[in-house]
Amino acid sequence: MSAVPSSILRKLKEREDVHAYRTLRAPVPGCADFSSNDYLGINHHHLLRASPDLPSGSTGSRLLTGHSRLAEGLEEQIAAFHGNEAALLFNAGYMANLALLSTCPQRNDTVIYDEKCHASIRDGIRLGVAKAHAFRHQDMDHLADRLRKATGQAYVVVESIYSMDGDLAPLKELVSICDSYQACLIVDEAHACGLKGEKGEGRVHAEGLSGQVFAVIYTYGKAFGCSGASIVTSKVVREYLINFARPFIYTTAMPPVNLDLIRQSYDHVAGMRAERSHVEKLSRNLYQALSDLNAGMVLGGEGPLVSLIVEGTSLVRALSSGLMDRQIDARAMMHPTVAKGEERIRFCLHAFNTEEELSELVLAVKSVRESLFSETKA
Repeated sequence: MSAVPSSILRKLKEREDVHAYRTLRAPVPGCADFSSNDYLGINHHHLLRASPDLPSGSTGSRLLTGHSRLAEGLEEQIAAFHGNEAALLFNAGYMANLALLSTCPQRNDTVIYDEKCHASIRDGIRLGVAKAHAFRHQDMDHLADRLRKATGQAYVVVESIYSMDGDLAPLKELVSICDSYQACLIVDEAHACGLKGEKGEGRVHAEGLSGQVFAVIYTYGKAFGCSGASIVTSKVVREYLINFARPFIYTTAMPPVNLDLIRQSYDHVAGMRAERSHVEKLSRNLYQALSDLNAGMVLGGEGPLVSLIVEGTSLVRALSSGLMDRQIDARAMMHPTVAKGEERIRFCLHAFNTEEELSELVLAVKSVRESLFSETKA
């Protein structure tokens, strides 16, 4: 085996020195789950069943032998569910964002994205050839200013529920601004699909905006309890992606057994109104309870996510570890995932979490935080 380049060793050492070294940690059995993305509990309750009659592999890309009537039918079902013309499946939300954002904007175009958009959105933009600019988080005046200065076709990219702050993008205002500048709006619904809307269709559909948005990304590894993603858009854009999106063309298609799990999940999600309501209630209650603690800035509370800002990598990791010692799984979010000074514990709420668990969580946060600050002062 060849020697590891010194640059790799140096980068790892730098990450370790600032207490931001990432390691893999499996969930601990018996802990209250405030970390996973299984918002509706579909995975928790084992609601999906893999069919023994379906192949475990797809045998090729969609343009070769990986296409099937099952995939085609599922895409038609997805498009109808979300109130749009067409859908195209991907193996992951990351791949969907890479495909869409590296393919549609052209060399003289401009992509304008919220500064707190997910890493997959940023990476997709980087792979493309268009100019790109961030706008300040949720600042519509700054977005309009960026659009006034944009060249070529402008694309605006947002998340309907932001993955770190848990706040909601002002979709109707965004549509209005984009209409004013003939910009194409792209919305990532990863943390909203399954949770928002009468049947979990997501915020774009719930607010009657399906025909006014260029493309929407829906993912299935969170509320839907399985894996994969889709881009829901017009028939023309779907055809364009099939012809030009490298992350779609040059990858093995999703296996039929996975396609069927997504189909099953849509059937479950449509009827989970009580679960959606419970998650919303827990989120509001946790936001209020943490705010009452005066333990730091609290964000979110409008969807399944609530974040407690705990500045400093060492401190936020210690708080997460202290919660784990009390049988509560709530993970630390650190730089570079979030900006320096915005380190946090991100709490994910689920349909299977109870009010009792929520009370225990708040008491644990209070206890661990007081212990940490007393040690710091000592």
